Amino acid sequence: MTAVAVAALHEREPTRLWPMLAGALADLCGGEAVIHKLDDWTEHAGTIGAAPDAAAAELERLGGADLALLRAGYPFARHYASRTDRMPVTAQQAAGRGWPGSPTARLLGDALDVDHVLGVPLPGSTTPVTGCLVYRAGADFTADHLDMAERAQPLLVAVERQRQLLEQWRRALGPAGPPDERATESALTPRETTVLLLLADALTAESIGRRLGISVRTVHKHVENIYRKLGTRDRLGTVLRAQQLGLVPPHARR
Repeated sequence: MTAVAVAALHEREPTRLWPMLAGALADLCGGEAVIHKLDDWTEHAGTIGAAPDAAAAELERLGGADLALLRAGYPFARHYASRTDRMPVTAQQAAGRGWPGSPTARLLGDALDVDHVLGVPLPGSTTPVTGCLVYRAGADFTADHLDMAERAQPLLVAVERQRQLLEQWRRALGPAGPPDERATESALTPRETTVLLLLADALTAESIGRRLGISVRTVHKHVENIYRKLGTRDRLGTVLRAQQLGLVPPHARR
């Protein structure tokens, strides 16, 4: 899982991050498919993705009523809304004996041929909860599966923060053309690019570390690499050089 997360942090295309991670999460937790819900979602709105491709294809075939039922997140939406912790939990734990006969369980059996669901929310997410739902057929998830899911949560958060920053970066530089080529020409990795974006927003190393979920020492290492690759010596010069190269928006705060 760690190797996949590291690979995801070196991916320049933000839409590829979660499909890469979802398959690894399924393997780690003993699942067969994963649905990820990354933005605020309700019964009628919000983006959902799935892995593997077969699961994604089955979701695309669902009608409006079935999609609404799936988006409702039974029984996890109710479970997490009533508490502050974001520990992984199974549908059986959250709903008890009502889970097997629920409309959601029947839908999942018909659409994905699965019996059990494991909720893996992103720590810190609020209502509506964002995160992943891992599915499997046969026996329910074990305590070991839940333990592995809990261990994976910090990696999921790191990748999601990276995705959000890459999306922000692309939106900010969209009119100037694809920014990936400019970052590649400067030899900046995707991780260094997101650190550069936060530098341009005048965040301290401590703030950048909290934002990305990394240590201050790691932030300083990324900053040193950015200085070296851009041929600069300080924050102001780096931001000005990055603006000249089209790597950060010209209106970024300094």
